[in-house]
Amino acid sequence: MVSITSATVTDLRFPTSQTLDGSDAMNPDPDYSAAYLGLSTSNPDLTGCGFVFTIGRGNDIQAAAVAAVADRLVGRGLDELLEDPSAINRELTWDSQLRWLGPDKGVMHMAVGAVMNAVWDLRSKREGLPLWATLAHLEPAEVVALVDWTYLSDFLDPAQAREMLEERRSERDSRIAALRRDGLAAYNTSVGWLGYDDDKLDRLCRQALDDGFSTVKLKVGADLAEDHRRLGIARSAIGSDTALAIDANQRWSVPEAIAAIQHLAQFDLRWVEEPTHPDDVVGHATIAKAVHPVPIATGEHLANPTLAKQLLQLGGAQILQIDATRVAGVHDLVAMILLAAHAGVDVIPHAGGVGLCEAVQHFAFFNAASVAADPSRLTLEYVDHLHEHMSCPVEVTGGRYRLPTQPGAGTAFHPATAESFAYPEGAHWQE
Repeated sequence: MVSITSATVTDLRFPTSQTLDGSDAMNPDPDYSAAYLGLSTSNPDLTGCGFVFTIGRGNDIQAAAVAAVADRLVGRGLDELLEDPSAINRELTWDSQLRWLGPDKGVMHMAVGAVMNAVWDLRSKREGLPLWATLAHLEPAEVVALVDWTYLSDFLDPAQAREMLEERRSERDSRIAALRRDGLAAYNTSVGWLGYDDDKLDRLCRQALDDGFSTVKLKVGADLAEDHRRLGIARSAIGSDTALAIDANQRWSVPEAIAAIQHLAQFDLRWVEEPTHPDDVVGHATIAKAVHPVPIATGEHLANPTLAKQLLQLGGAQILQIDATRVAGVHDLVAMILLAAHAGVDVIPHAGGVGLCEAVQHFAFFNAASVAADPSRLTLEYVDHLHEHMSCPVEVTGGRYRLPTQPGAGTAFHPATAESFAYPEGAHWQE
């Protein structure tokens, strides 16, 4: 019997603060990092990988949390884990002593996400399928069974979710064929980091057009006059036919957000992202109503599906974002995708960082294949940083993500990366 033999967690950090990649109004100098988990098995050819993305200091705390959760699986049989992952998910998320540190939020909940994503990485590898295909080929009842409905069924109940999935089922194969042929639209955030100077902003915007992107996004929120000026540069570079989104990264109060968005709406904004504190679902609803028809996008920092439910109930987001490592992994992410579909809201995931594009693309493709009402409205964030460190880097050509074909969840780093960028003992940090 194949079993889990060890759980190894590595503190990986990359010095992105040196070039200001990832800089925004809330996070001026991030060092992209990952608390990286490897679940080794008694089959030397089968390892499950997961991670939590952070931005530097505190990654050691997150790594310790991942280890505390992952150790629970050591010695378990693989069949037990992979045949009923929902039981393992509930065991970990409802562990009363660890749950006290949340509940359903913070480093412990994200640690559960790393573990559950590693479990699903194992399942997909054993099936010989990429994660998106493992999820897309589940029966509607099996997808519904992945979700813990305890705090969600007052908005969407399991029967409604199953009916919705069954309605989409007849289109699944044709949708997958279209995704295999055409991919999924990507939007470019690499152009607009707040620390970039004007020449670099202009050059990268023009390059994004040449590379086939139809939407670009700029960081805003530090200074309204500067935001206005930089948006002018971007709009001049991309013209009127390319969509322009902005991201305030939680920097504004509710009144500030309303005033700023109304001031910047002249640039024909595709959406405004994270205008205020991510937990303030009422504030988001107030903003959305005041700035209509400018769409509000948020969700990358939502801690759990319950907050996503409340946000959608109040009309606080016209676009729901998901992040592959912010919540408790596959089960929470599937729940959020179903909630958004029920609310008639498109899911446009957050990516970037290190490994986030590779991980979250599987949920974007699953949504496009099996859940979304209209896949043509969907897009997925892309940043052109650090993909060389991933074992299965994303393929983005012509401004579109291409369907992943390698088995697994896309969450594995190159072994050489772990040796070089482990903190503080890795070769890079020693130098």
